[in-house]
Amino acid sequence: MKVFLGADHRGFDLKEKLKEWLKNKGHSVEDFGAHRMDPADDYPDFAVSVARKVAEDPVEHRGILLCGSGAGMDVAANKIKGIRATVVWNTESAEHARSHDDVNVISIATDWTPPEQARQIVKTFLETPFSDEERHIRRLKKIEEIEEKNFK
Repeated sequence: MKVFLGADHRGFDLKEKLKEWLKNKGHSVEDFGAHRMDPADDYPDFAVSVARKVAEDPVEHRGILLCGSGAGMDVAANKIKGIRATVVWNTESAEHARSHDDVNVISIATDWTPPEQARQIVKTFLETPFSDEERHIRRLKKIEEIEEKNFK
């Protein structure tokens, strides 16, 4: 599985920590920035870059986005067809998002998430499989139908 990272200035420090931790765990990681601390950068630039890469192979690719609230990154990523992104704030929300909604991108609010908690969230996100339960498959098919109608 390939992991793509993106962060704005508020997520920059945590992204750098997570990047090294993921590499040390043996993950293939690609960093889409920010590559330096720049308070004038804009989160949509990083979110869309990560989301486009994940959308190339949404089963084998995962995206992790980091910004102050997590919300802006999440909104931007969900504009890309094939992306199912959500803000997660603990391991339980990450596990639920993967097992029920087959999310392929998570956003983490760096203003309220310490590094150790972020590592546990990411670990859960990367290790939790989709449940393949009929009710979840049915719901995801409905979402795909909405995408087909609205993302032309």
